[in-house]
Amino acid sequence: MFLIGLTGSIGMGKTLTASLFEDEGVPRYDADAAVHALYEKNGAAVEPIGALCPEAIVDGSVDRAILGQVVLKDAEKLKQLEAIVHPLAGASQMHFLESEVQKQTPFVLLDIPLLFETGGEGFVDCTVVVSAPADIQKARVLARPGMSEERFNDILAKQVPDAEKRQRADFIVDSSISVEDARRQVRDIMSQLQRRTGQAYEARKARYQARAKGQ
Repeated sequence: MFLIGLTGSIGMGKTLTASLFEDEGVPRYDADAAVHALYEKNGAAVEPIGALCPEAIVDGSVDRAILGQVVLKDAEKLKQLEAIVHPLAGASQMHFLESEVQKQTPFVLLDIPLLFETGGEGFVDCTVVVSAPADIQKARVLARPGMSEERFNDILAKQVPDAEKRQRADFIVDSSISVEDARRQVRDIMSQLQRRTGQAYEARKARYQARAKGQ
């Protein structure tokens, strides 16, 4: 199974791009959705987060907006939050991967916003970064309900800069033109990966056959 790591800074169009990979038949693990499930009522993260940040618990679930306001301004609490959430999210991811291994799925997409920030690129077989010009990114983010320029800048400060992500990426999807253009880019990436994995399979097969003849 080939693991594709998809990432991108806030407002870059990562969610849409992930859906385009799904359209190509690639199962997606959504790290954000997994965290949402942990934060819901009776979710595994509610009790430990309640101990760390009681004001963030509303009606038995974690209020992400309140939690975000607290940890964005408190680096120590952010570290403690990560120590709670990352292992729980990691267990959820492994459960997903085990299920796909049993199905013999050839490609899987790991949709992880903080892929580079958490060192997750070492776990995947290739990385895809979704990117757009800074002015488009800013306009998209500030159009979101409840978003301010100050909060946008706080979020950006905690993310690996887009330019660095682009440098470290195996593939880049430019989301600034149109959905159909992004779809074309995704299809091109999948074509390249299918060729690459096919060539690797043939190379392994040739090695095994040569070894068998030598026995």
